[in-house]
Amino acid sequence: MVVEGPIGVGKTTVCNLLASAWQAEAVLEEVEDNPFLPKFYRNRKAWAFQTQLFFLLSRYGRQKELAQPSLFGGAVVADYMFAKDRIFASINLDDDEFALYEKLCSMLEPRVPQPDLVVYLQASSDSLLRRITSRGRPFEMDISRSYLEKLIDAYNDYFFRSRRHPTLVVNTDHADFRKKGDDFNGLLEAIAVHGGGIQTFVPRLGGKR
Repeated sequence: MVVEGPIGVGKTTVCNLLASAWQAEAVLEEVEDNPFLPKFYRNRKAWAFQTQLFFLLSRYGRQKELAQPSLFGGAVVADYMFAKDRIFASINLDDDEFALYEKLCSMLEPRVPQPDLVVYLQASSDSLLRRITSRGRPFEMDISRSYLEKLIDAYNDYFFRSRRHPTLVVNTDHADFRKKGDDFNGLLEAIAVHGGGIQTFVPRLGGKR
């Protein structure tokens, strides 16, 4: 299973909570290992292609590991999916760069495992900015509201247009899965009863819709 969503939405927190609840293996993305990322946030146009290529290859290598049962014998919860990289590339690269990126991505994607369920965490740009500021990663301080809004649109376009994976859409604007037990228990229940396709869960309303 995969937990996905834009920067600052709380993917890693939810992934770790689910892994703990299910005694599963948590597979976390190593964002800070990308040496181009700080440069990208300072100058997106100059460093976008290098940043995306590093992420594409590192995510591919990590996802290939998930396809080896000897390494992960039980349940696995990841805080990213391989298709995430294409979502970011679609807003970060110019047309020529994206065409080259797509050729490479299309050769790698068939070799990686697909999630049986995606928990897609949503939040407003205001919520994302607050959370990004709160966690205080220096290289994220240059992220703009306009960039986050483009990213939100790109994520929505992917999940609601392609419908490639069973998806639980979770609104997190008023949720606190770490401190509010009802929020997290509601999420566990929504996952347990998910019947395929796209369904939604709004924690503050306490139920699946």
